[in-house]
Amino acid sequence: MKSTEAGGGLRARIRTGDGWAVPHAAVTVTDMTGQQTLREATSQDGTVATGALPSGTYTVIVTAVGYNPVARTAIVTASGGADLGTLVLGRAGDVGLPPPGPWTIDPAHSTVSAVAQHLGLTSVHGRFTQFGGRIEIAENPLASSVETVIEASSIDTGNGTRDGHLRSADFLDVDIHPKITYRSTGITPAGSARWTVQGELTLHGVAQSVDLDLAYLGTGPDPWGGVRASFRAATELRREDFAMNYNQIVQAGIAAIGTTLRVELDVQAVQAVQGEQLPPLA
Repeated sequence: MKSTEAGGGLRARIRTGDGWAVPHAAVTVTDMTGQQTLREATSQDGTVATGALPSGTYTVIVTAVGYNPVARTAIVTASGGADLGTLVLGRAGDVGLPPPGPWTIDPAHSTVSAVAQHLGLTSVHGRFTQFGGRIEIAENPLASSVETVIEASSIDTGNGTRDGHLRSADFLDVDIHPKITYRSTGITPAGSARWTVQGELTLHGVAQSVDLDLAYLGTGPDPWGGVRASFRAATELRREDFAMNYNQIVQAGIAAIGTTLRVELDVQAVQAVQGEQLPPLA
């Protein structure tokens, strides 16, 4: 995290663990005696750029409401500048995993989306608007589980004609296969706050083993007295694995629709109250 630049000034980008900018974070710089040299706030895009500093070694402390502070050492050369790169702030209370017990996925604050290539040039983005799910956090995190159900007919790409085609027998065939389901079968660690979730996805009437790359983003209170946990997950699917083989070949043998789908999940789950009756899945 310590590198110098030809220009003067201290530079840094402040981000959350999931990549969002942290605006108005306080950046405090002290010299080796502990004397404060300067204090500035990050801009709306989470960056800070100060004036030139005398050469020497400094301590940079970044603080923001709701986040754990981060400290770094900056070595400023005769140019008067140092670039700290990207500094990641963890949300306060993110030290541990979510408390054990049942959790319910909140569809209003979660997203199930998919991305496919079109003509080998651009990406078409879609999302499912109706879904539900439950997460069971075990005392042993590796024994945790998740179960989700998606209404296939709720696909939305922003184009009615395209959505109608996706619901047809060429793709999702929603009249015959109205539900898309995923049930986990195992979890293995994949790094700090990251896991690989093994599970079975049933799509278009075909069940296949599918792994999710899962990142845990933190837990915290909500304005209604509850507790929420946030996760991000992604995987890549091949349409042919689920018997969705429709395509058109255009010029130079390029397929109109990509053979793979990138699936991305942003999930916010609410901790169930002890003894609470969980709502039925979608």
